[in-house]
Amino acid sequence: MKTQTRCVVIGGGIAGCSTLYHLTQEGWTDVVLVERDELTSGTTWHSAAQVTNFGMNQTMVGLKTHSINLYKELADDPDYPINYHHGDGGIRLANTQAQMDGYRHFASMARGMDVHFEVIDAEECARRHPLISTDNLLGGLWDPMDGDIDPAQLCQALARRARNAGAEVYRNTPVTGLSQHKDDSWTVHTTKGDISCEVVVNACGYRVNEVGAMMGVHHPVMSMEHQYFLTEPIQAIIDAGHRMPLLRCPISDYYCRQEKNGLLVGFYEQECKTWGMDGIDPNFVNALCPDDLDRVTDVLEGAFARMPALTEVGIHTVVNGPITYTIDGAPLVGPIPGRRNAFCIIGLRAGLGEGGGHGWLLAQQIVHGEACYDTWVLDPRRFTGHGNVELCALKAIEDYQNEFRFHFPHEHRPAGRPAKTTPLTPILAAEGAEFTVVNGWERADYFRPTPEFHETHSFKFNEVFDVVKAEIASVQSGVGLAEVNGFNRIELTGSGVHDFLDRMICGRVPRKAGRVGLGYLLNHHGMVKSEATIANLPDGRVWYGSAAAAEWHDMDWLQTHLRPGEDMQIRALTNDQTILVLAGPKSRDVMRAVSRADWSDDAFPWLSVRECFIGIAPATVMSVSFSGERAYEIHVPNNQLYAAYLALRKAGADHDLGLFGARAVESMRLEMGYLHWKSDILTEFDPFETGLGRFVNMDKDFIGKAAVQERLANGPSRRLVTLEVHGTEAPAHPGASLMDGDKVVGTVTSGDWGHRVGKNLAYAFVAPDLAAPGTRTSIDIIGQLVPATVIEDGPYPRQF
Repeated sequence: MKTQTRCVVIGGGIAGCSTLYHLTQEGWTDVVLVERDELTSGTTWHSAAQVTNFGMNQTMVGLKTHSINLYKELADDPDYPINYHHGDGGIRLANTQAQMDGYRHFASMARGMDVHFEVIDAEECARRHPLISTDNLLGGLWDPMDGDIDPAQLCQALARRARNAGAEVYRNTPVTGLSQHKDDSWTVHTTKGDISCEVVVNACGYRVNEVGAMMGVHHPVMSMEHQYFLTEPIQAIIDAGHRMPLLRCPISDYYCRQEKNGLLVGFYEQECKTWGMDGIDPNFVNALCPDDLDRVTDVLEGAFARMPALTEVGIHTVVNGPITYTIDGAPLVGPIPGRRNAFCIIGLRAGLGEGGGHGWLLAQQIVHGEACYDTWVLDPRRFTGHGNVELCALKAIEDYQNEFRFHFPHEHRPAGRPAKTTPLTPILAAEGAEFTVVNGWERADYFRPTPEFHETHSFKFNEVFDVVKAEIASVQSGVGLAEVNGFNRIELTGSGVHDFLDRMICGRVPRKAGRVGLGYLLNHHGMVKSEATIANLPDGRVWYGSAAAAEWHDMDWLQTHLRPGEDMQIRALTNDQTILVLAGPKSRDVMRAVSRADWSDDAFPWLSVRECFIGIAPATVMSVSFSGERAYEIHVPNNQLYAAYLALRKAGADHDLGLFGARAVESMRLEMGYLHWKSDILTEFDPFETGLGRFVNMDKDFIGKAAVQERLANGPSRRLVTLEVHGTEAPAHPGASLMDGDKVVGTVTSGDWGHRVGKNLAYAFVAPDLAAPGTRTSIDIIGQLVPATVIEDGPYPRQF
């Protein structure tokens, strides 16, 4: 066995085998995989192994398409063919118009990745799958590439190709410990000796936290028992003369696919069970949990009603094995938070179907620092300190119970809430707040006009439209107050702070005390990595502020680039303070009533920061605005947040102060031309493509400059534009495709109604020749081609 290698992958299921193979494809051939038993001896061996193109966003669709193409290539390899039923087709059923709208949106979104779904009616569903009933059925989403694959053969084929490229695989080699050294390299301790390496990858399936504990981390991954059974042969399948399409049914919480001349039928029952929370037997290898079909009786009755043939056939085999889930159901693929040169590819609940793509994206991140897609939807750093065992278990149960029920826009399910709150959370709840969730924080989304008000979640404009309109009107004509909790706040101190920021940020860095600036951080490929507000406090401290979701992401990026001996200290303040935003033309009057400071334009101009008191509460106030109205960001320690809130509410009563929430902010920022991190700001585009060229200073050095110069020489691949959508029924949802006939010419990143300008607005990355204002195009919005026109960014001018 080797004692030195470039990368050690721990785990021999689909995650580990895919990563190992793709590392060799990216040029790293001196790599090793270690497996405690035999390959595929964990979850992989008992997987139902469905391979679908369906995903909730374009990144997921892209990695699944890569999996399908790779698996087809492996199946067609004459030297080592594998069993892959490719292109049987599959249907996701629906019995409500809202679900059908969702499928139409997903079809629009997938088209941008050159994946073509078809929305079909109930009769067509039955024609394509002759075993199903059309009772209580409206239609479904057809995926022509759906299929299934042999798990063991797939992993062996990937391992074989990796070996042929120079990689080595060590079976029956349990890892006993991990040690990291001062140079950030690792030693992997095994029962057969030690292996030193630059990079380590945790691909350990349901044993993920056994290896995580060896490096002092906990991963928010939970295992659930999952049952399916295999039937005896069904005569209708034999007589059909073709393979049955796969079926996924959110109505009755089951799925099925053909297995030989019978069916494999799997269940997502409401009385589901977690597995392994108190530890896993070391001898649980190629093993299953005890059968418990009584637990799935209700689901089975729904399956019988949808497929009467199941009532006439015997059960051949029952399988009950653990599968892994994360807090939001999506895998964790990327850097391990708080550890250098450590990565994970875990929580793959649909591992066989998408594992080829996951390994592809992870290998790119390891070798090149980034993948070809923005991978935030998979990034392990998207969950922060709230991602504990108990929360993960609650969310895993909830996700399991809703396996085939996609999230509607603005839908936040109740399990595991509230995870993070401030002293104002119950106060705002009493005021009628409906909450959204941002990095675990409960943030007011909008304020219900009556206690009985209820939102119908939909892909169309709904009852909340007029509520948000009224909140924005309050801000526009008078003054409004909002809590923005969880905002990522990092304090930087030391003599080297501004030199450090100057090389991290691609534009001008404010250096004068009392001033605030906006900057963008690029990666080494010249793509936009992060957006940050830089505030120079009067005493020399610098606050780095960014999106709430970026808490661990940005801390990791800053710490990674801190040079040895550099006089700079980094301290997280995210959980210590909360922002109150006071906005509107009367906001200055309220500030004068609660603070003795001079709030005139001369004393406190735009982009200023000062420390003062709001009533009796100490605060750091910035003159910045996300709404375009005169506004103040009031940063208050959490233990005095309520005092500041009371002072503002009391002073605001004389000016008809109203409360507003996150949806009002979203509408107003679209009108202002302001971008949202990981919606419009993506690592797939450089700052000039993203419309941020004014924030780039090519006369100085910064991370990614050489790559930006090269990209500028080659010209843009896309441009971010603002669109007026000429329709009033629905917003353009992220991922929707812009069309020119049958050709996709762009993709929507954000969309909402602009209440102050009276326009349906959207941001989209489009082909460069379609970026000029006045250009007309169409957007596929839930199945309808809606005309749209490119307009100037920021149609609502700043009001102060």
